[in-house]
Amino acid sequence: MKANLIKTGHVIGGKDVYAVELINNHGTYVKIYNYGAIISNFIVVNAHGEKQDIVLGFDDLAGYLTDDYLLKYPYLGAVIGRYANRIKGGQFTIDGKAYQVTDDRGKDSLHGGNVGFDKVVWDILPTIDPSLTLQYVSPAGEQGFPGNLTIQLTFKLTDDNELILDFKADTDEATAINLTHHGYFNLAPKGGSVAKHVHHMPASYYLEQDDNFVVTGNLIPVQGTPHNFLGAKEIGADWNAQTGYDQTYVLDKDAGELTLASETWEETSGLKLSVYTTEPVAHFYTAISLEVKDGKDGLHYGPAEAFCVETQHHPNGINIPEFPSTTLRPGETYKQTTIYKVEHR
Repeated sequence: MKANLIKTGHVIGGKDVYAVELINNHGTYVKIYNYGAIISNFIVVNAHGEKQDIVLGFDDLAGYLTDDYLLKYPYLGAVIGRYANRIKGGQFTIDGKAYQVTDDRGKDSLHGGNVGFDKVVWDILPTIDPSLTLQYVSPAGEQGFPGNLTIQLTFKLTDDNELILDFKADTDEATAINLTHHGYFNLAPKGGSVAKHVHHMPASYYLEQDDNFVVTGNLIPVQGTPHNFLGAKEIGADWNAQTGYDQTYVLDKDAGELTLASETWEETSGLKLSVYTTEPVAHFYTAISLEVKDGKDGLHYGPAEAFCVETQHHPNGINIPEFPSTTLRPGETYKQTTIYKVEHR
């Protein structure tokens, strides 16, 4: 495997933006920007010997910075933090002290606020092996969150066509943290609706949400509902085509264990994407709100033309004591591993 560093010519917040290319011995190619830690390309060889990009994005960095894209902002391929998904009212309490963070989605906070980890330039750290390690120091008070939080994220592409994301973080004050990656995948050679993609998720429960998609704390069995992916089925088999899927699924696993979160395959390409994670839940989103102009090769991305598997801790868990803790304290280290593995079906 090799890694190449390319200067984009863009400077954001006084920092140079680079593209880093990871290439394995099979020709699998991943391009990552240190802006937003965005995975902009994930090119693999499909079952017919054709090169195919399986993530949505833009041809160059400029596409991620246009006013039109930012207005309808879908977080294409970016890392999400400090807190993935929604926090009710943008409020939480740690050790008796109340905090108000940016409420950027109605009265609730989404994906870390107006300027989350997806819109900052990360520092590139030196590595010994061909991999990429990014670091971002989020200052105390950023978007209302307490504590100076230092995050490192290492990307490694193996010769088994595994893209490994290793997160770690520490803080100097107790804070809320819940990180994820927001990749938009489509395994069909020519894109289009993901309704015919076959999806499997080992999750016996999903999380109830209120009218603004905020998790309430209630678990609902998937049996007898359209949310049952315990047996593989086409994504569009049971969905409401107008709303698709936008729910968090509780994985059948032990806490911290690296296990399968989902597997998805597409008949035309013969590709299968398996997602493994140490995280307890995965948010499955079929991009029903997607509306992006001038994507790669000038393509327009519309509703249901991608799927996301956002591995994380329970959304709004900072407000629900029964859920696994999303509080990080001084002296502790936050760790998370998520793996995207691509193979032929």
